[in-house]
Amino acid sequence: MNLHELPMIIFTVVAQLCVGMFLVLGAIQLWLTATTDERTTDRLTTPILYVIGPVMVFGLVASMFHMNDVTHTLNVFRHVGSSWLSREIVFGVGFAGLGFLFALLQWFRVGPAKARIALGMVTGLVGIGLVWSMSMIYSSLVTVPAWNTWVVPFQFFATTLMLGAAAVVVSLVAMTAIRQRTPATERGPVAVPSRTTTPPAWQTRLGIDRNLAEIHAPATDKEWKLTTQIVKACMALVALVAVGILISYVAHVQHLATHPEPAAAISAAAFSGAFFWMRLVLLGLGAVGVGFAAFKYASSATLEKPATLTWVVSAAFVLILAAEFMGRSLHYDSMQLIGIG
Repeated sequence: MNLHELPMIIFTVVAQLCVGMFLVLGAIQLWLTATTDERTTDRLTTPILYVIGPVMVFGLVASMFHMNDVTHTLNVFRHVGSSWLSREIVFGVGFAGLGFLFALLQWFRVGPAKARIALGMVTGLVGIGLVWSMSMIYSSLVTVPAWNTWVVPFQFFATTLMLGAAAVVVSLVAMTAIRQRTPATERGPVAVPSRTTTPPAWQTRLGIDRNLAEIHAPATDKEWKLTTQIVKACMALVALVAVGILISYVAHVQHLATHPEPAAAISAAAFSGAFFWMRLVLLGLGAVGVGFAAFKYASSATLEKPATLTWVVSAAFVLILAAEFMGRSLHYDSMQLIGIG
């Protein structure tokens, strides 16, 4: 693992994970809006939204440590018109800020649902801009043959989709497992559980009591049927993207092997050792192996005992996340400037 670039490894992977979750969740929300009622849509998507913000903030904080002196962070805003790094930070802050606003509006149910969806779309576009800017920092460097290629933006967006879809699956299934702690005899049309005590007034004003009751209400058969469809679609997407990443490595190594600059041959060595092969094994095992098990296990019968499926999808996510951290480390390991042997 490239420890010197660890802050950027964490930031790029975590930021792409968050953007991917937001985009996949947005696509799911649009599908659910056209398929079912608003309450079911919110029950399946809104709780996951609140996971993205803290994770994104963690990634942004990690990136600051790459600058040695975190007070230099504000300097990047001075060159938005000419620097991809400046654009990356602007899009990153914009994505985090708009995402927070969107989550806030969802929490308090402010404004019509269509207006919130429109804000979500804008936030998603800013997230795409973040990943694009992130990839162009590297692929625009003509002095680094291993980075000056289409493979970099392709793999960055592939990581975004794959991690985002896998994280949404884990969140959905885990959320169902939490809801199923309520006895099955209480299940049926979703109803807010009765309370024996009156919540504090400040909780009521902030919507905490209402939202927590809604989040923890038992899952219905209808919700679980939609969840299994989402799980299967997302795991299929994860497997498809993983295959695309594997194929891109073949093209990447071939490109470096035929590149006229000696620096390219030195960079190619990074994609031949045990660390590289372990990255591929973890990716294949998580995305295809465990992912296929999750695909097969997601059924209506699993609703009563979702713990096993929760462990399966969690294992797939951990393996994929580890593989992507290793892949990003290899990305930095392959940096070799033209003219430096």
